[in-house]
Amino acid sequence: MGIVLTNIIAIYHRELQSYFVSPLAYGIAGIFWLISGLFLVMILLGPGGILPTVAAYDVQGQQFGVPVPPIDVPYEFMRAFLDRLSWLLLFIIPILSMGLYAEERKRGTLELLATSPVTNWAVAVGKLLGVVTFFTTLILPLLGFEAIAISGGNPPMSPIIPVVGHLGLILLAAAILSIGMFISSLTDSTLLSAVLTFAVIILLLLIDSISKAIPGPIGAAIGYLSLLKHYNTLTQGILDTSALILFASYIILGIFLTAQSIDALRFQRQ
Repeated sequence: MGIVLTNIIAIYHRELQSYFVSPLAYGIAGIFWLISGLFLVMILLGPGGILPTVAAYDVQGQQFGVPVPPIDVPYEFMRAFLDRLSWLLLFIIPILSMGLYAEERKRGTLELLATSPVTNWAVAVGKLLGVVTFFTTLILPLLGFEAIAISGGNPPMSPIIPVVGHLGLILLAAAILSIGMFISSLTDSTLLSAVLTFAVIILLLLIDSISKAIPGPIGAAIGYLSLLKHYNTLTQGILDTSALILFASYIILGIFLTAQSIDALRFQRQ
C-alpha cells in the first residue's frame, strides 16, 4: 500500500508541475478568470442583474405602496454565479483533460507507463488528482471577489452555502475530468479527445432534460444520473449524500475505465 501511495504522489507531482510550466495552462487560467469576472459583474450589475432588479422592486414598492417581499441577494448571486461556472466547464474541461493521456500516446511515453511497474490505477489517480488540483487553483482567486459581493448581506450568509456550493463545483469538474481522462486514453489526438469530451459533457449535463421526456421509472432512473441536477442541489447549500455518491461513482468509473484502457494497451504490447 505504501508503494502504491508513493507512486500516486510521484505521478501527482509530475502532472501538477506540467501545468505550471505550460503556456496553454496559463492561457486557460487567464480566459477562465476573465469570463468568470464578466459573469460576476453581469450577474450583479448587468441588465436584469440582481442589484438593478432589487432597486427597481424597491422603487415600485415606494411608488405604489405595495410591500416588496425580501430578496436574499447573496444567496441568489451565489446560485447564479455557480450556475454560470458550471456551464463554463463545457469549454474548460475538454482542454484540461485532452492531453492527460493523448499527449503520452503522441510522445510515445504511454508505452513506458503501460509497461512500468507502476499500476495503471496509480497513474490514473495521480493524473486525475493533478488536474483537479490545477482546476481548484483556478477557483481560489474567485473566492475573494465572491466574498466582497456577499459581504453586504444582512443578515450575513451562512458560510455553509458557499462552501458546499464550491465543493459541488469541484466534484462536478472532477467527475467530468475523470471521464475526459478515459476518453484521452483512447486516442493520440488531443483535438479528437477534446471534441468527444465536449460531447459527453453536454450529454451528462442535459440528461435531466432527457429523462423528463421518458415517463415512468426508466425516466426517473435516468434522471438520477444527471450531474447537473445533483450539482444544483449542492449549490443550494444542501449537502446531499446521494449527490456525493453519484459524483464519486463517476470519478471511480472514469478511473476504472482508464485503467482498463491502459491494461488493453499493455496486453497489445505483450
